[in-house]
Amino acid sequence: MTALHALDTAGLLDGYRTGRFTPREAMQSVLDRIAAWESLPPDRRPGGLCFPDPEGALHAADASGARWRRGAPAGPLDGVPATIKELIASKGVPVPQGCAAFDPAPAEADSPVAARLREAGAILFARTTVPDIGMLSSGLSSLYPLTRNPWDLATNPGGSSAGAAAAAAAGYGPLHVGTDIGGSVRLPAAWCGLVGFKPSFGRIPIDPYYVGRCAGPMTRTVDDAARLMAVLTQPDPRDATALPYQQIDWQQIDWVSPGTGPAGLRVGLMLDAGCGMALDPEIAEAVTAAARSFQAAGATLVPVPPVMDDAVLDGIDRYWQARAWAELSRLPDDRRARVLPYILSWAGQGATVSGVEAIDGFGCTFTLRRRCADLFRTVDIVLSPTTPNLSFPAEYASPLDDPARPFAHIAYTLPWNMSEQPAISLNCGFSRGGTPIGLQIVTPRFADGLALQLARWFETTYGAVTTWPEPPLSCPDLT
Repeated sequence: MTALHALDTAGLLDGYRTGRFTPREAMQSVLDRIAAWESLPPDRRPGGLCFPDPEGALHAADASGARWRRGAPAGPLDGVPATIKELIASKGVPVPQGCAAFDPAPAEADSPVAARLREAGAILFARTTVPDIGMLSSGLSSLYPLTRNPWDLATNPGGSSAGAAAAAAAGYGPLHVGTDIGGSVRLPAAWCGLVGFKPSFGRIPIDPYYVGRCAGPMTRTVDDAARLMAVLTQPDPRDATALPYQQIDWQQIDWVSPGTGPAGLRVGLMLDAGCGMALDPEIAEAVTAAARSFQAAGATLVPVPPVMDDAVLDGIDRYWQARAWAELSRLPDDRRARVLPYILSWAGQGATVSGVEAIDGFGCTFTLRRRCADLFRTVDIVLSPTTPNLSFPAEYASPLDDPARPFAHIAYTLPWNMSEQPAISLNCGFSRGGTPIGLQIVTPRFADGLALQLARWFETTYGAVTTWPEPPLSCPDLT
């Protein structure tokens, strides 16, 4: 029997419905799983959780169990354990942005994401860790203990949704939500073997909103990502950038029928990112093999050029430096000294970015938007690696650990934030060292359903991940 902590949402809901087990038993199984990992020495545990509330979670599970016994669940996720990224506000919990320099008051209200999950009955038992100000693809933070990759605890889960990725891969329940402004959902999903979905900009209401910033599911299966989308996309007036609400059947029953595969699609294969880190040969091999499965199913596979280049990446970097320094420069000196040195070194460059340079850097977002639109006049979808590199040392702040080149790894993911297009990462194999490799599927703007359909088709055809990391020491039977 599959341990309760490892069941997907469908399995949990079926158990609640039939009375085979209760939400309390499932929640306790997740808490036991967390204890099995987190009782280990620091270098042997993934970490990833902050602001845990086990007592509140069990109380919520009991309330859910009572609703199930009455045959009146509160919503489509009633009793399902879930986490949200620390940057996503939940009432009564502060949002320190992973940084020891801030001491914020508890949030006065749930953000749209937290509110939708609670309305659906999900049990928000913890928040998940982030690096300083959410600006690293790493599990390194000045505030939280180091977050590690459960697949290889010497390596990095990526970020900035670091804790969400570590929690999902470690088996801390089925549902996790991150945020993504340049790859922060998809990058850690790729390095941790997960499904990470950045929907069309505005599809999931979010607060605060910003250029390119999206919330998105981080799960072990496409089905769980779809179940989250059905809940998170419900409207919320606080997001002035949100798309008009659209009724989408996120769990279409014909996903894996012949008509929903890639047959007849013109599929662009982008192996050259145009700038940044060179593509690891093992990743190139795995992604090429994945692309050939689309071709074998009747798609036309064509190589496509990159949309990124050094000038665009550098311009956006300068803009983000100025934005980050605008926030950090307001801190008193003693508080600013608590910021992660890597972030201070990077953001400090923003002090010398002129207004013209900042505007030019922001203008690069529109350059990307035009290039992506031009590309999608020639193809129906794009396949690419999610990351150019395999997972890197856990202690690194970024894959190169160099504040002069902090974004050399995001050239495959950043464009689709700026073009506002759906992009989903899912596992397409493992390196010879046993670490996951991510395939990215990009679809036209607003074609979020197509992205999930193709991801489900690939997951079914190629094979979903079925064996996940276990604590290095034996753990009890959690069934």
